[in-house]
Amino acid sequence: MPGRAKLGDLERAVMEQLWAFGSPATVRQVHEALAASRDIAYTTVMTVLDRLARKGSVEQLRDGRAFRYRPAMSREELTAELMHEALDTVDGSDRTAALLRFVGSVSEDDARALREALEAVERSSS
Repeated sequence: MPGRAKLGDLERAVMEQLWAFGSPATVRQVHEALAASRDIAYTTVMTVLDRLARKGSVEQLRDGRAFRYRPAMSREELTAELMHEALDTVDGSDRTAALLRFVGSVSEDDARALREALEAVERSSS
């Protein structure tokens, strides 16, 4: 589903709370967690969760007359999808330039992790 990973600030905050819970949560639970650090209405949280469900970013699970919500993807999967979407906006030499610029700007630890990830992919495809 193209574009599904793009999240606004509030959507990202809701996703962070769902990941932190580790199990399906109600609108009330998410609202209470967010309300501890920001002024936010219960109905706003309900709307955001509904929008995330329509985007496919969260799953709605029926719990009696209410719903519980859980992330449809891990934090890592979402990050990878965001990176793919950013790369999909350029092609050819622009894509190579974007990749080079990204790789040239990462920390030594991230560069090491990228090398290890590429080696793992190469080993698994041989």
